[in-house]
Amino acid sequence: MNTKTYPYRLSPGDALIVVHVQNDFLPGGSLAVPGGDEVIPVLNRHIARFVQEGLPIIATRDWHPPDHCSFHAQGGPWPPHCVAGSAGAEFAPGLALPEDVPVVSQATWPDKEAYSSFEGTDLAYLLQEIGVRRLFIGGLATDYCVLRTVLDARRLGFDVVVLEDAVRAVDAEPEDGRRALARMREEGAEFADCKDFE
Repeated sequence: MNTKTYPYRLSPGDALIVVHVQNDFLPGGSLAVPGGDEVIPVLNRHIARFVQEGLPIIATRDWHPPDHCSFHAQGGPWPPHCVAGSAGAEFAPGLALPEDVPVVSQATWPDKEAYSSFEGTDLAYLLQEIGVRRLFIGGLATDYCVLRTVLDARRLGFDVVVLEDAVRAVDAEPEDGRRALARMREEGAEFADCKDFE
């Protein structure tokens, strides 16, 4: 008989946040994250677990206007990506999100950047309305939208578990991803991977 216990047992008050698993961030996309597609099967396992437990799942996405301030043409650091309504802004086709999953769109104004899924959105209100206290967060990219979302979640008082096997970094500068993980840990985030649940 297997009596091993794992550190994470899901319970009411938990929610899964799937950050920006969109075509433009996958290999072949306009702002591809190295290994970005590798998070999909891992996130699907977590999604299935949350569905089985009847716990909330929320997907976030970049949903930029064509003239967004982060794009090169406007003097920003990035190539055009995740333009609202484009194929590149769609969720990865292999991502097994429930059909009724709430979707939070961010960075929707031309003159405002927003790396955190809480910034300029109703995510905090949504989570509070459904009684969420602990967030499990995975997606893209570790050193930008995942990092900022985790930091804001901690600032707002949520417990946070980063799904370390379900994130990948842009690493625009070498070791950005590693530094981002360290920063999240400093701010009180915990870390887990699939084996910590099974």
